[in-house]
Amino acid sequence: MKDILLVSNNGELIHKLETIVSFIGEPYSTRTSALSAQYLRENEVDAVLLDFAAPSGQELILQFPHIPFVALVEEDSPVAPERNLVGVVTLPMTYPVLTQAIHRCQEYNRRRPGSDKPSGVKTRLFRSLVGKSEEIQTVRRLVEQVAPTDATVLILGESGTGKEVIARNVHFFSDRKDGPFIPVNCGAIPGELLESELFGHEKGAFTGAISARKGRFELAETGTLFLDEIGDMPLQMQVKLLRVLQERTFERVGGNTPIRCNVRIVAATHRNLETMIAEDKFREDLYYRLNVFPVDSPALRERKEDIPLLLQELISRIQGDGVDAVKFTELAIASLMEHQWAGNVRELSNLVERLSILYPGQIVDIPDLPPKYQYGDVQAYQPDYPEELLERDAFNALFAESAAQEAQQPPEEGGADLPDQSQLPIDGVNLKEYLSELEINLIIQALEQQEWVVARAADKLGMRRTTLVEKMRKYNIQREEQCSSDN
Repeated sequence: MKDILLVSNNGELIHKLETIVSFIGEPYSTRTSALSAQYLRENEVDAVLLDFAAPSGQELILQFPHIPFVALVEEDSPVAPERNLVGVVTLPMTYPVLTQAIHRCQEYNRRRPGSDKPSGVKTRLFRSLVGKSEEIQTVRRLVEQVAPTDATVLILGESGTGKEVIARNVHFFSDRKDGPFIPVNCGAIPGELLESELFGHEKGAFTGAISARKGRFELAETGTLFLDEIGDMPLQMQVKLLRVLQERTFERVGGNTPIRCNVRIVAATHRNLETMIAEDKFREDLYYRLNVFPVDSPALRERKEDIPLLLQELISRIQGDGVDAVKFTELAIASLMEHQWAGNVRELSNLVERLSILYPGQIVDIPDLPPKYQYGDVQAYQPDYPEELLERDAFNALFAESAAQEAQQPPEEGGADLPDQSQLPIDGVNLKEYLSELEINLIIQALEQQEWVVARAADKLGMRRTTLVEKMRKYNIQREEQCSSDN
Protein backbone atom coordinates (compact mmCIF):
# COMPACT_ATOMS: atom_id res chain seq x y z
CA MET A 1 0.00 0.00 0.00
CA LYS A 2 1.09 3.60 -0.55
CA ASP A 3 0.39 4.78 2.98
CA ILE A 4 -1.97 4.26 5.91
CA LEU A 5 -3.01 7.37 7.82
CA LEU A 6 -3.58 6.94 11.54
CA VAL A 7 -5.88 9.64 12.88
CA SER A 8 -6.36 10.17 16.62
CA ASN A 9 -5.84 12.73 19.36
CA ASN A 10 -5.10 9.88 21.79
CA GLY A 11 -1.34 9.36 22.05
CA GLU A 12 -1.68 5.93 23.67
CA LEU A 13 -3.96 4.67 20.89
CA ILE A 14 -1.61 6.05 18.22
CA HIS A 15 1.28 4.16 19.82
CA LYS A 16 -0.68 0.88 19.73
CA LEU A 17 -1.68 1.48 16.11
CA GLU A 18 1.93 2.20 15.13
CA THR A 19 3.07 -1.02 16.81
CA ILE A 20 0.56 -3.23 15.00
CA VAL A 21 0.86 -1.55 11.58
CA SER A 22 4.67 -1.69 11.81
CA PHE A 23 4.47 -5.39 12.66
CA ILE A 24 2.27 -5.99 9.60
CA GLY A 25 4.93 -4.17 7.57
CA GLU A 26 2.77 -1.40 6.10
CA PRO A 27 3.96 2.23 5.69
CA TYR A 28 2.01 4.75 7.73
CA SER A 29 1.73 8.36 8.88
CA THR A 30 0.00 9.84 11.92
CA ARG A 31 -2.03 13.04 12.26
CA THR A 32 -4.39 14.59 14.76
CA SER A 33 -7.99 15.08 13.67
CA ALA A 34 -7.40 18.80 13.11
CA LEU A 35 -4.61 18.19 10.59
CA SER A 36 -5.94 15.05 8.92
CA ALA A 37 -8.09 16.71 6.22
CA GLN A 38 -5.22 18.86 4.96
CA TYR A 39 -2.90 15.83 4.89
CA LEU A 40 -5.44 13.83 2.85
CA ARG A 41 -5.78 16.66 0.34
CA GLU A 42 -2.00 16.93 -0.15
CA ASN A 43 -0.96 13.25 -0.08
CA GLU A 44 -1.95 9.95 -1.66
CA VAL A 45 -3.34 7.62 0.99
CA ASP A 46 -4.68 4.09 0.56
CA ALA A 47 -6.46 3.78 3.92
CA VAL A 48 -7.37 5.73 7.05
CA LEU A 49 -7.61 4.22 10.51
CA LEU A 50 -9.82 6.76 12.24
CA ASP A 51 -10.34 7.12 15.97
CA PHE A 52 -14.07 7.86 16.05
CA ALA A 53 -13.73 9.57 19.40
CA ALA A 54 -11.83 12.38 17.61
CA PRO A 55 -13.93 15.36 16.45
CA SER A 56 -15.43 15.51 12.93
CA GLY A 57 -14.87 11.84 12.17
CA GLN A 58 -18.07 11.37 10.17
CA GLU A 59 -17.43 14.58 8.18
CA LEU A 60 -13.95 13.35 7.24
CA ILE A 61 -15.37 10.12 5.82
CA LEU A 62 -17.91 12.03 3.73
CA GLN A 63 -15.29 14.52 2.54
CA PHE A 64 -13.06 11.84 0.95
CA PRO A 65 -15.36 9.20 -0.66
CA HIS A 66 -12.52 7.72 -2.74
CA ILE A 67 -10.55 6.68 0.38
CA PRO A 68 -11.51 3.61 2.48
CA PHE A 69 -11.87 4.28 6.21
CA VAL A 70 -11.76 1.97 9.23
CA ALA A 71 -13.47 3.35 12.34
CA LEU A 72 -11.96 2.60 15.75
CA VAL A 73 -14.76 2.83 18.32
CA GLU A 74 -15.48 2.09 21.94
CA GLU A 75 -17.96 -0.69 22.61
CA ASP A 76 -21.61 0.20 21.80
CA SER A 77 -20.59 3.50 20.13
CA PRO A 78 -22.98 4.35 17.24
CA VAL A 79 -21.45 4.71 13.76
CA ALA A 80 -23.44 5.93 10.77
CA PRO A 81 -22.87 3.60 7.79
CA GLU A 82 -21.06 5.04 4.79
CA ARG A 83 -20.00 3.16 1.66
CA ASN A 84 -16.32 4.01 2.05
CA LEU A 85 -16.43 3.02 5.73
CA VAL A 86 -15.23 -0.53 5.09
CA GLY A 87 -14.76 -1.68 8.67
CA VAL A 88 -15.54 -0.91 12.31
CA VAL A 89 -13.04 -2.15 14.91
CA THR A 90 -14.08 -2.18 18.56
CA LEU A 91 -11.41 -1.13 21.05
CA PRO A 92 -9.31 -2.66 22.46
CA MET A 93 -8.35 -3.93 19.01
CA THR A 94 -6.57 -7.19 18.18
CA TYR A 95 -4.01 -7.97 15.48
CA PRO A 96 -6.22 -10.41 13.48
CA VAL A 97 -9.20 -8.03 13.41
CA LEU A 98 -7.10 -5.03 12.33
CA THR A 99 -5.36 -7.11 9.65
CA GLN A 100 -8.76 -8.13 8.29
CA ALA A 101 -9.85 -4.48 8.20
CA ILE A 102 -6.71 -3.40 6.30
CA HIS A 103 -7.38 -6.20 3.81
CA ARG A 104 -10.81 -4.70 3.16
CA CYS A 105 -9.17 -1.34 2.48
CA GLN A 106 -6.94 -2.98 -0.11
CA GLU A 107 -9.95 -4.63 -1.72
CA TYR A 108 -11.74 -1.27 -1.85
CA ASN A 109 -8.78 0.24 -3.69
CA ARG A 110 -8.22 -2.75 -5.95
CA ARG A 111 -11.82 -2.93 -7.19
CA ARG A 112 -12.49 0.80 -7.27
CA PRO A 113 -14.00 1.91 -10.63
CA GLY A 114 -11.27 3.13 -12.97
CA SER A 115 -8.43 1.66 -10.88
CA ASP A 116 -5.59 -0.03 -12.75
CA LYS A 117 -3.19 -2.30 -10.87
CA PRO A 118 0.08 -3.76 -12.17
CA SER A 119 -0.27 -7.16 -13.79
CA GLY A 120 2.29 -9.09 -11.81
CA VAL A 121 5.90 -9.95 -11.17
CA LYS A 122 8.30 -12.79 -11.64
CA THR A 123 9.17 -14.75 -8.56
CA ARG A 124 11.46 -17.62 -7.71
CA LEU A 125 10.73 -20.02 -4.87
CA PHE A 126 12.38 -23.04 -3.37
CA ARG A 127 11.51 -25.15 -0.33
CA SER A 128 13.37 -25.35 2.97
CA LEU A 129 13.21 -27.55 6.04
CA VAL A 130 11.21 -25.31 8.38
CA GLY A 131 8.57 -26.12 10.92
CA LYS A 132 7.99 -26.97 14.56
CA SER A 133 5.95 -30.16 14.17
CA GLU A 134 7.16 -33.39 15.70
CA GLU A 135 7.50 -34.89 12.20
CA ILE A 136 9.90 -32.24 10.87
CA GLN A 137 11.83 -32.13 14.15
CA THR A 138 12.39 -35.88 13.78
CA VAL A 139 13.78 -35.33 10.27
CA ARG A 140 16.18 -32.63 11.53
CA ARG A 141 17.33 -34.88 14.36
CA LEU A 142 17.98 -37.80 11.98
CA VAL A 143 19.91 -35.52 9.58
CA GLU A 144 22.09 -34.22 12.39
CA GLN A 145 22.84 -37.77 13.54
CA VAL A 146 23.63 -39.32 10.16
CA ALA A 147 25.37 -36.39 8.45
CA PRO A 148 28.78 -36.77 10.19
CA THR A 149 28.97 -40.43 9.13
CA ASP A 150 29.48 -41.92 5.67
CA ALA A 151 26.38 -44.09 5.87
CA THR A 152 24.22 -44.40 2.75
CA VAL A 153 20.92 -42.56 3.25
CA LEU A 154 17.58 -43.47 1.65
CA ILE A 155 14.96 -40.69 1.74
CA LEU A 156 11.35 -41.84 1.32
CA GLY A 157 8.32 -39.64 0.78
CA GLU A 158 5.73 -38.28 -1.62
CA SER A 159 6.59 -35.93 -4.46
CA GLY A 160 7.02 -32.33 -3.37
CA THR A 161 7.88 -33.02 0.27
CA GLY A 162 11.44 -31.70 -0.05
CA LYS A 163 13.53 -34.87 -0.38
CA GLU A 164 16.34 -33.02 -2.18
CA VAL A 165 16.33 -30.41 0.60
CA ILE A 166 16.95 -33.21 3.11
CA ALA A 167 19.74 -34.58 0.91
CA ARG A 168 21.42 -31.17 0.70
CA ASN A 169 21.20 -30.83 4.49
CA VAL A 170 22.87 -34.23 4.91
CA HIS A 171 25.68 -33.02 2.64
CA PHE A 172 25.96 -29.60 4.29
CA PHE A 173 26.31 -31.00 7.82
CA SER A 174 28.80 -33.70 6.77
CA ASP A 175 32.58 -33.63 6.56
CA ARG A 176 32.12 -33.62 2.76
CA LYS A 177 30.45 -30.19 2.68
CA ASP A 178 33.46 -28.65 0.90
CA GLY A 179 33.12 -31.25 -1.86
CA PRO A 180 30.55 -31.21 -4.68
CA PHE A 181 26.87 -32.10 -4.33
CA ILE A 182 25.83 -33.78 -7.59
CA PRO A 183 22.11 -34.57 -8.14
CA VAL A 184 20.91 -37.09 -10.74
CA ASN A 185 17.24 -37.73 -11.53
CA CYS A 186 17.23 -41.41 -12.47
CA GLY A 187 13.70 -41.19 -13.84
CA ALA A 188 14.45 -38.30 -16.22
CA ILE A 189 17.32 -39.99 -18.10
CA PRO A 190 16.59 -42.77 -20.65
CA GLY A 191 17.86 -46.18 -19.52
CA GLU A 192 20.30 -46.52 -22.43
CA LEU A 193 21.97 -43.22 -21.49
CA LEU A 194 21.91 -43.58 -17.70
CA GLU A 195 25.07 -45.75 -17.56
CA SER A 196 27.09 -43.17 -19.48
CA GLU A 197 25.59 -40.38 -17.34
CA LEU A 198 26.64 -42.09 -14.10
CA PHE A 199 29.98 -43.65 -15.06
CA GLY A 200 31.11 -41.59 -18.06
CA HIS A 201 32.43 -42.96 -21.35
CA GLU A 202 35.61 -43.25 -23.39
CA LYS A 203 36.13 -41.73 -26.80
CA GLY A 204 34.46 -43.86 -29.49
CA ALA A 205 32.53 -45.95 -26.96
CA PHE A 206 29.37 -45.45 -29.03
CA THR A 207 28.13 -43.39 -31.95
CA GLY A 208 28.48 -39.72 -31.08
CA ALA A 209 31.12 -40.24 -28.35
CA ILE A 210 33.69 -37.98 -30.02
CA SER A 211 35.65 -37.49 -26.79
CA ALA A 212 36.01 -39.00 -23.34
CA ARG A 213 33.60 -37.71 -20.70
CA LYS A 214 33.47 -37.97 -16.93
CA GLY A 215 30.33 -39.35 -15.32
CA ARG A 216 28.51 -38.15 -12.22
CA PHE A 217 30.46 -40.51 -9.95
CA GLU A 218 33.73 -38.85 -10.96
CA LEU A 219 32.24 -35.35 -10.72
CA ALA A 220 31.04 -36.12 -7.18
CA GLU A 221 34.47 -37.32 -5.97
CA THR A 222 35.01 -36.44 -2.26
CA GLY A 223 31.44 -35.16 -2.18
CA THR A 224 27.86 -36.46 -2.29
CA LEU A 225 25.98 -38.10 -5.18
CA PHE A 226 22.22 -37.70 -4.87
CA LEU A 227 20.30 -40.37 -6.82
CA ASP A 228 16.77 -39.00 -7.00
CA GLU A 229 13.84 -41.24 -8.03
CA ILE A 230 15.97 -44.37 -7.61
CA GLY A 231 12.79 -46.43 -7.95
CA ASP A 232 12.64 -45.50 -11.66
CA MET A 233 16.11 -46.95 -12.41
CA PRO A 234 16.01 -49.87 -14.92
CA LEU A 235 16.86 -53.33 -13.52
CA GLN A 236 20.03 -53.73 -15.62
CA MET A 237 21.38 -50.46 -14.18
CA GLN A 238 20.45 -51.56 -10.66
CA VAL A 239 22.91 -54.47 -11.02
CA LYS A 240 25.75 -52.15 -12.06
CA LEU A 241 24.99 -49.67 -9.28
CA LEU A 242 25.01 -52.48 -6.72
CA ARG A 243 28.52 -53.50 -7.86
CA VAL A 244 29.78 -49.93 -7.43
CA LEU A 245 28.30 -49.71 -3.92
CA GLN A 246 29.91 -53.01 -2.97
CA GLU A 247 33.37 -52.58 -4.50
CA ARG A 248 33.65 -48.77 -4.66
CA THR A 249 35.06 -49.04 -8.18
CA PHE A 250 33.55 -48.61 -11.66
CA GLU A 251 34.57 -48.49 -15.31
CA ARG A 252 33.63 -45.93 -17.94
CA VAL A 253 31.48 -47.11 -20.83
CA GLY A 254 33.89 -48.44 -23.49
CA GLY A 255 36.77 -48.64 -21.00
CA ASN A 256 38.35 -51.45 -18.99
CA THR A 257 40.33 -49.49 -16.38
CA PRO A 258 38.80 -49.64 -12.89
CA ILE A 259 38.33 -46.22 -11.29
CA ARG A 260 38.07 -45.98 -7.52
CA CYS A 261 35.48 -43.60 -6.12
CA ASN A 262 35.19 -41.80 -2.82
CA VAL A 263 31.57 -40.74 -2.95
CA ARG A 264 28.73 -40.73 -0.45
CA ILE A 265 25.43 -42.00 -1.81
CA VAL A 266 22.11 -40.42 -0.85
CA ALA A 267 19.09 -41.87 -2.69
CA ALA A 268 15.44 -40.86 -2.73
CA THR A 269 12.16 -42.15 -4.12
CA HIS A 270 8.43 -41.55 -3.86
CA ARG A 271 7.71 -45.20 -4.69
CA ASN A 272 7.16 -48.09 -2.27
CA LEU A 273 10.33 -50.10 -2.92
CA GLU A 274 9.19 -53.09 -0.85
CA THR A 275 6.11 -53.42 -3.07
CA MET A 276 8.33 -53.13 -6.16
CA ILE A 277 10.57 -55.90 -4.78
CA ALA A 278 7.53 -58.19 -4.42
CA GLU A 279 6.63 -57.37 -8.05
CA ASP A 280 10.24 -58.05 -9.24
CA LYS A 281 10.67 -54.42 -10.30
CA PHE A 282 13.43 -53.56 -7.84
CA ARG A 283 16.38 -55.64 -6.64
CA GLU A 284 16.15 -56.67 -3.01
CA ASP A 285 19.93 -56.71 -2.54
CA LEU A 286 20.22 -53.13 -3.85
CA TYR A 287 17.39 -52.06 -1.56
CA TYR A 288 19.26 -53.23 1.53
CA ARG A 289 22.46 -51.59 0.27
CA LEU A 290 20.63 -48.26 0.00
CA ASN A 291 18.41 -48.60 3.04
CA VAL A 292 21.22 -48.27 5.59
CA PHE A 293 19.74 -45.15 7.16
CA PRO A 294 16.15 -44.41 6.03
CA VAL A 295 14.61 -40.97 6.51
CA ASP A 296 10.89 -40.46 5.98
CA SER A 297 10.03 -37.07 4.49
CA PRO A 298 6.58 -36.30 5.96
CA ALA A 299 3.68 -35.17 3.78
CA LEU A 300 2.47 -31.62 4.40
CA ARG A 301 -0.98 -32.83 5.45
CA GLU A 302 0.74 -34.69 8.32
CA ARG A 303 2.31 -31.48 9.65
CA LYS A 304 -0.25 -28.79 8.93
CA GLU A 305 0.85 -26.80 11.97
CA ASP A 306 4.03 -25.98 10.00
CA ILE A 307 2.10 -24.14 7.26
CA PRO A 308 2.32 -20.67 8.92
CA LEU A 309 6.11 -21.03 9.27
CA LEU A 310 6.44 -22.36 5.73
CA LEU A 311 4.46 -19.37 4.43
CA GLN A 312 6.74 -17.04 6.34
CA GLU A 313 9.82 -18.76 4.89
CA LEU A 314 8.50 -18.65 1.32
CA ILE A 315 7.50 -15.00 1.69
CA SER A 316 10.91 -14.03 3.09
CA ARG A 317 12.61 -15.67 0.11
CA ILE A 318 10.41 -13.69 -2.28
CA GLN A 319 11.33 -10.49 -0.47
CA GLY A 320 14.98 -11.52 -0.69
CA ASP A 321 14.56 -11.51 -4.47
CA GLY A 322 13.37 -7.89 -4.33
CA VAL A 323 9.71 -8.73 -4.92
CA ASP A 324 6.70 -7.41 -2.99
CA ALA A 325 5.43 -10.54 -1.24
CA VAL A 326 1.88 -11.22 -0.15
CA LYS A 327 0.67 -11.40 3.44
CA PHE A 328 -2.11 -13.65 4.77
CA THR A 329 -4.96 -13.00 7.16
CA GLU A 330 -5.49 -15.38 10.06
CA LEU A 331 -8.58 -16.78 8.34
CA ALA A 332 -6.67 -17.41 5.09
CA ILE A 333 -3.94 -19.30 6.95
CA ALA A 334 -6.58 -21.36 8.80
CA SER A 335 -8.20 -22.18 5.46
CA LEU A 336 -4.87 -23.33 3.98
CA MET A 337 -4.34 -25.56 7.01
CA GLU A 338 -7.58 -27.39 6.14
CA HIS A 339 -6.34 -28.37 2.66
CA GLN A 340 -4.97 -31.90 2.01
CA TRP A 341 -1.94 -30.75 -0.10
CA ALA A 342 -1.55 -33.61 -2.56
CA GLY A 343 1.44 -31.72 -4.02
CA ASN A 344 2.89 -31.04 -0.56
CA VAL A 345 5.37 -28.18 -0.05
CA ARG A 346 5.85 -27.79 -3.80
CA GLU A 347 2.12 -27.13 -4.16
CA LEU A 348 2.26 -24.59 -1.32
CA SER A 349 5.23 -22.77 -2.86
CA ASN A 350 3.47 -22.64 -6.25
CA LEU A 351 0.40 -21.16 -4.56
CA VAL A 352 2.44 -18.44 -2.82
CA GLU A 353 4.13 -17.62 -6.13
CA ARG A 354 0.77 -17.39 -7.90
CA LEU A 355 -0.70 -15.13 -5.20
CA SER A 356 2.43 -12.92 -5.27
CA ILE A 357 1.75 -12.36 -8.97
CA LEU A 358 -1.96 -11.62 -8.43
CA TYR A 359 -1.66 -9.53 -5.24
CA PRO A 360 1.91 -8.16 -4.97
CA GLY A 361 2.49 -6.54 -1.59
CA GLN A 362 -1.14 -7.01 -0.48
CA ILE A 363 -2.96 -8.95 2.23
CA VAL A 364 -4.70 -12.12 1.03
CA ASP A 365 -7.96 -13.32 2.59
CA ILE A 366 -9.99 -16.50 1.98
CA PRO A 367 -11.96 -15.13 -1.04
CA ASP A 368 -8.63 -14.29 -2.74
CA LEU A 369 -7.50 -17.93 -2.59
CA PRO A 370 -8.30 -20.25 -5.52
CA PRO A 371 -11.62 -22.04 -4.85
CA LYS A 372 -10.02 -25.41 -4.00
CA TYR A 373 -8.19 -23.77 -1.07
CA GLN A 374 -11.26 -22.03 0.39
CA TYR A 375 -12.63 -23.65 3.55
CA GLY A 376 -15.25 -22.26 5.89
CA ASP A 377 -18.40 -20.22 5.30
CA VAL A 378 -16.87 -16.81 4.58
CA GLN A 379 -18.58 -14.29 2.34
CA ALA A 380 -16.41 -12.32 -0.07
CA TYR A 381 -16.28 -8.63 0.76
CA GLN A 382 -18.07 -6.54 -1.88
CA PRO A 383 -17.23 -2.83 -1.64
CA ASP A 384 -20.25 -0.51 -1.71
CA TYR A 385 -19.14 2.68 -3.48
CA PRO A 386 -20.79 6.11 -3.22
CA GLU A 387 -23.01 7.01 -6.15
CA GLU A 388 -20.71 9.95 -6.88
CA LEU A 389 -17.85 7.61 -7.77
CA LEU A 390 -20.02 5.16 -9.75
CA GLU A 391 -21.71 7.86 -11.82
CA ARG A 392 -18.44 9.66 -12.51
CA ASP A 393 -16.84 6.42 -13.73
CA ALA A 394 -19.90 5.54 -15.85
CA PHE A 395 -19.94 8.94 -17.57
CA ASN A 396 -16.18 8.85 -18.17
CA ALA A 397 -16.52 5.44 -19.79
CA LEU A 398 -19.50 6.59 -21.85
CA PHE A 399 -17.78 9.69 -23.22
CA ALA A 400 -14.57 7.76 -23.91
CA GLU A 401 -16.55 5.15 -25.88
CA SER A 402 -18.42 7.83 -27.84
CA ALA A 403 -15.20 9.63 -28.70
CA ALA A 404 -13.60 6.38 -29.87
CA GLN A 405 -16.60 5.57 -32.09
CA GLU A 406 -16.58 9.05 -33.64
CA ALA A 407 -12.86 8.78 -34.32
CA GLN A 408 -13.34 5.46 -36.14
CA GLN A 409 -16.25 6.63 -38.31
CA PRO A 410 -15.26 8.16 -41.70
CA PRO A 411 -16.64 11.66 -42.39
CA GLU A 412 -19.96 11.55 -44.23
CA GLU A 413 -20.45 13.38 -47.49
CA GLY A 414 -21.48 16.93 -46.76
CA GLY A 415 -20.64 16.35 -43.10
CA ALA A 416 -18.64 19.56 -42.95
CA ASP A 417 -21.89 21.49 -42.39
CA LEU A 418 -23.07 19.24 -39.52
CA PRO A 419 -22.55 20.56 -35.97
CA ASP A 420 -20.03 18.70 -33.77
CA GLN A 421 -22.06 17.58 -30.73
CA SER A 422 -18.90 16.94 -28.71
CA GLN A 423 -18.11 20.66 -28.77
CA LEU A 424 -19.70 23.22 -26.46
CA PRO A 425 -22.36 25.28 -28.31
CA ILE A 426 -21.74 29.02 -28.66
CA ASP A 427 -24.76 29.78 -26.45
CA GLY A 428 -23.52 27.34 -23.77
CA VAL A 429 -25.39 24.44 -22.19
CA ASN A 430 -26.99 23.55 -18.87
CA LEU A 431 -24.67 20.64 -18.00
CA LYS A 432 -26.88 19.26 -15.24
CA GLU A 433 -29.96 19.13 -17.50
CA TYR A 434 -27.89 17.73 -20.37
CA LEU A 435 -26.50 14.90 -18.23
CA SER A 436 -29.94 14.17 -16.76
CA GLU A 437 -31.48 13.89 -20.25
CA LEU A 438 -28.60 11.65 -21.33
CA GLU A 439 -29.06 9.45 -18.26
CA ILE A 440 -32.83 9.19 -18.81
CA ASN A 441 -32.29 8.27 -22.45
CA LEU A 442 -29.77 5.53 -21.60
CA ILE A 443 -32.00 4.09 -18.86
CA ILE A 444 -35.02 3.94 -21.19
CA GLN A 445 -32.91 2.30 -23.93
CA ALA A 446 -31.64 -0.33 -21.50
CA LEU A 447 -35.15 -1.04 -20.21
CA GLU A 448 -36.59 -1.35 -23.70
CA GLN A 449 -33.75 -3.63 -24.83
CA GLN A 450 -34.35 -5.88 -21.82
CA GLU A 451 -38.18 -5.78 -22.19
CA TRP A 452 -38.45 -3.69 -19.02
CA VAL A 453 -36.93 -6.38 -16.80
CA VAL A 454 -35.29 -4.07 -14.26
CA ALA A 455 -32.66 -6.56 -13.03
CA ARG A 456 -31.35 -7.22 -16.56
CA ALA A 457 -31.40 -3.52 -17.43
CA ALA A 458 -29.38 -2.77 -14.29
CA ASP A 459 -26.76 -5.31 -15.38
CA LYS A 460 -26.67 -3.66 -18.80
CA LEU A 461 -26.01 -0.28 -17.16
CA GLY A 462 -23.46 -1.67 -14.70
CA MET A 463 -25.39 -0.71 -11.57
CA ARG A 464 -27.35 -2.42 -8.81
CA ARG A 465 -31.07 -3.10 -9.26
CA THR A 466 -31.97 -0.95 -6.24
CA THR A 467 -30.00 1.97 -7.71
CA LEU A 468 -31.87 1.69 -11.03
CA VAL A 469 -35.23 1.57 -9.23
CA GLU A 470 -34.32 4.78 -7.35
CA LYS A 471 -33.39 6.54 -10.59
CA MET A 472 -36.61 5.39 -12.29
CA ARG A 473 -38.56 6.83 -9.37
CA LYS A 474 -36.50 10.05 -9.47
CA TYR A 475 -37.14 10.62 -13.20
CA ASN A 476 -40.67 9.12 -13.13
CA ILE A 477 -39.75 6.53 -15.76
CA GLN A 478 -42.57 4.02 -16.32
CA ARG A 479 -43.59 1.62 -19.02
CA GLU A 480 -46.24 3.12 -21.34
CA GLU A 481 -48.62 0.15 -20.95
CA GLN A 482 -48.39 0.52 -17.15
CA CYS A 483 -49.13 4.23 -17.40
CA SER A 484 -52.17 3.53 -19.60
CA SER A 485 -53.49 0.86 -17.23
CA ASP A 486 -53.10 3.21 -14.27
CA ASN A 487 -55.28 5.75 -16.10
